[in-house]
Amino acid sequence: MARVLRGALSAVLLLAAAPLFGQMGMRPPQFSGVWNPVVGAGAVYETSNGQSNKTEISIAVVGKEDSNGKPGYWMEFGFAAPDGQPGYMQSLIVVDGGQTHIDKMVMQIPGRPPIEMPVGMMNRGGQAPTTSADIRQDAEKVGSETITTPAGSFDCEHWKTKDGNDLWISTKVAPWGLVKMTGPKANMTLTKVIADAKSHITGTPMKFDPSMMGRGRG
Repeated sequence: MARVLRGALSAVLLLAAAPLFGQMGMRPPQFSGVWNPVVGAGAVYETSNGQSNKTEISIAVVGKEDSNGKPGYWMEFGFAAPDGQPGYMQSLIVVDGGQTHIDKMVMQIPGRPPIEMPVGMMNRGGQAPTTSADIRQDAEKVGSETITTPAGSFDCEHWKTKDGNDLWISTKVAPWGLVKMTGPKANMTLTKVIADAKSHITGTPMKFDPSMMGRGRG
């Protein structure tokens, strides 16, 4: 009975989060920059997709956990759930060979218990995508500039990636150093620096049980 209840709650959570997954393209949010995690540090951004709609998101490092003998950091992503209330997703990010990858992922939306999501289900290839831990390794330096945002002014390095994104990076911003990004698909601007981030996930995460999806029909 307990297993059935856990599975049912998992199914409800996934269905409730479906609109969010659609917005995110069925994958965890990805950020680029220079990975420099500091537990408790983070940032808030205003994002847009090149159209008129804008969204506020937050990212912060809220914990540290070794994974397969390598240090991992829990990065929490804050978002607005479909009903407008805040929801949170945490990814355990590990660096391997200059690339970051996600080893674990937990999500919680308002009024629901947290659930540990299979990392592979968030990407069509069955595996979570990797991201360069240092965007500078495969980008062209444009110069050094002072960028003013709602969070203040920052001395930045300006880099341009091969896919047409311009990034302004500062060592004073964690965990990705990102102050501003402009590109063909998305824009991001720093609005606040977080210095005392805490985890918003409450309760013990349950394992997602796909066998419960679709039961009870007919």
